[in-house]
Amino acid sequence: MVSTSLPSLSSHAVPIRLGIRALQPQLVEWRRILHQHPELGFKEHLTADLITQKLRQWGISHQTEVARTGIVAMVNGNQPGRTLAIRADMDALPIQEENQVPYRSLHDGKMHACGHDGHTAIALGTAYYLSQHPELFTGTVKFIFQPAEEGPGGAKPMIEAGVLKNPEVDAIIGLHLWNNLPLGTVGVRDGALMAAVELFHCTIQGKGGHGAMPHQTVDSIVVGAQVVTALQTIVARNVDPLQAGVVTVGEFHAGRAHNVIADTAEMRGTVRYFDPGLEGWFKARIEQIVAGVCQSQGAGYCLDYESLYPPVVNDRAIAQLVRSVAETVVETPAGVVPDCQTMGGEDMSFFLQEVPGCYFFLGSANADLGLAFPHHHPRFDFDETALGMGVEIFVRCVEKYCNGVM
Repeated sequence: MVSTSLPSLSSHAVPIRLGIRALQPQLVEWRRILHQHPELGFKEHLTADLITQKLRQWGISHQTEVARTGIVAMVNGNQPGRTLAIRADMDALPIQEENQVPYRSLHDGKMHACGHDGHTAIALGTAYYLSQHPELFTGTVKFIFQPAEEGPGGAKPMIEAGVLKNPEVDAIIGLHLWNNLPLGTVGVRDGALMAAVELFHCTIQGKGGHGAMPHQTVDSIVVGAQVVTALQTIVARNVDPLQAGVVTVGEFHAGRAHNVIADTAEMRGTVRYFDPGLEGWFKARIEQIVAGVCQSQGAGYCLDYESLYPPVVNDRAIAQLVRSVAETVVETPAGVVPDCQTMGGEDMSFFLQEVPGCYFFLGSANADLGLAFPHHHPRFDFDETALGMGVEIFVRCVEKYCNGVM
């Protein structure tokens, strides 16, 4: 069971609230259709078809097949002005859903386990509402429906395709439904919100041999184990204790027999940090450590390092805009959470490198209804009340930003 009620607002918000309240059942319907038909990155064809169908039905100008499966739509206000972009990601994850709900995934091994179905529904609802009420704002709102956030990354290809041009985007906002926060809360902060995401794959080349004759070998497992241990000193002893960082080795593979010393050992891991000034630093330090350990043991190595996403860094002025709006939508004193951060990553960061903007978290957990499983869990689901709240926040951001009330 999910709640579809909406919290009360102060009297000045009632006209917009009533219109969005009426839209809530459709938001739930769209989200559940999308949830039943999850698609992986750059394969969001059914998702794109649904979005296109709705935009065409509402007479909203749009462009399809941007960066393969992306869509860009534009809604104009009652006179020319600034352009605000709203970004929503569309892709799902390679996870087998375990929820027993009527709208569970119909695609084996694929699931909307991170809320992107909700993001798309919220953006659709916002586009519809604004298209029906152009008198509320000046300028243009550009809706960016982005593929492949979960990987390999759709934001950068969309930027390269020109989605921030014609017209030039002045600012951008986006939200992430967030089961780490309860329904009725919003996490927003200026500066770093989410971490950089970097990946490494290291192969240690030793010399195999008989397990009873180690003196004839270079044991890749022993060398690899020393590398794993040494990598943990990077954050503990090389990074400023007042900064945050993570170096995690998530895979280690070597050997196939109890009495054979393995020729090679492979490890894969991830690096996370908030400070953009650390770009390139972790890569250099990891290579120093791997090279040093291998040289001391007579082993060779091959290190592949990939910088996937930079940190998500919010602009102070746009974050304050979102914060001021959120305070009118979630009225409780604890409703706006200013210190919300995560070492998770997001390719919204590429948009924020190009134009000022704000990415924020919209609380969506409801433990009383059993809707509190974490993101990327096979039983992830959220309280759909958050859908209407997301539209409310986006609409109010459009009103304030495009009308110059900041």
